[in-house]
Amino acid sequence: MKNLSLVLALLLIVACQPKEQEGPDHAERMATLYDAFAAGDMDTVLANMTDDVQWSEAQNFIYDYGEPLVGKDAVVEKVFTRLGTEWEYWNLENKTFQNIGTDGVLVTGRYRAKNKATGKILDAQFAHVWTLRDTLAMKFQQYTDTKQAAEAVKMDEVEEETQETTD
Repeated sequence: MKNLSLVLALLLIVACQPKEQEGPDHAERMATLYDAFAAGDMDTVLANMTDDVQWSEAQNFIYDYGEPLVGKDAVVEKVFTRLGTEWEYWNLENKTFQNIGTDGVLVTGRYRAKNKATGKILDAQFAHVWTLRDTLAMKFQQYTDTKQAAEAVKMDEVEEETQETTD
């Protein structure tokens, strides 16, 4: 009985010890990537992606091409450059980062952006799901309010008529 009590006491002590994290903290690494994006440090953002990164925008999103973009150059040309040229600002706010299994990260938050052409504001929730290979982002999937994004870039009929008369 004395041995059983000792074994139970040892098991209780071991169970109450803080557990060491298994593997890298991908959520923390992705938070660093998002900070670099906010600072306009594209070198750091791209250095944290694999060369063959697969980038998928939400279906029917304004930058959805019907299939994943493959490679850093495609992401820069078809997403990052457009964000920089078509929007007065594009901020990701209220972000949370959660590890998913051993190679994934879920990032949630809000897009707050102002379209240059229309002056309209986008204020939409987003979820980004990342898959990492080693410590580099290899796959991105976006989920967001695609209708609100489409409305933000759509010229109102009155605006279109005014532009036509001034041209």
